[in-house]
Amino acid sequence: MTDLRVLLVASDPLARAGLAALLQSEDGLTVIGQVSPDETALEAFTHDVALLDLGWELGDALAPLVDGALLEFDLPLVVLLPDDEHAPQIIGALHSAERSAAYGLLTRQASSEMIVAALAACVAGLVTLEPTLTTDLGDLQTSPDQLDEMVEPLTPREREVLDLLAEGLPNKSIASQLVISEYTVKFHVNSILTKLSAGSRTEAVVRAARLGLITL
Repeated sequence: MTDLRVLLVASDPLARAGLAALLQSEDGLTVIGQVSPDETALEAFTHDVALLDLGWELGDALAPLVDGALLEFDLPLVVLLPDDEHAPQIIGALHSAERSAAYGLLTRQASSEMIVAALAACVAGLVTLEPTLTTDLGDLQTSPDQLDEMVEPLTPREREVLDLLAEGLPNKSIASQLVISEYTVKFHVNSILTKLSAGSRTEAVVRAARLGLITL
């Protein structure tokens, strides 16, 4: 069986080197290149899947997921997140970009074995998430045609809460920013989940992005 050809993508050259060192002894794959996300000459690499490390601070790190050369090839992509709280943002960005290829989400603490498994799964066309990212994978693959209508429109306050959910903020931070109680935030979150027919905060953000309710 031919090894997977993996392209490493990260803004930090040390992160790229670290990933290369982590994966070099793993069977079943070959690292064929290391580039920055703003690299435009990706056609120089013949890869099966890309591994994108977003670093510890998102900042402008989402840009490669919604614009740029990395998306033009629409190849399988595994993304390394700073932590699980940013999963809604990343999933929303991937779906907003209207990619057709499979993707995987792992935290930066993922082992080499987990990374290799996610890379292989994506090449096989499977969406994969680290167990700590508790999204229902079946829900993430809901057809856009099933999201054309909502049970009931969101209220202005629910839209505010939704925007903050998309930023990956926990209830306590949302309550602080909107100057409301955490109990009230929980009430609004439950209402948002119901109206969007979502089973989790992450799925709610994904559905909202597909419906055009938020821009990530």
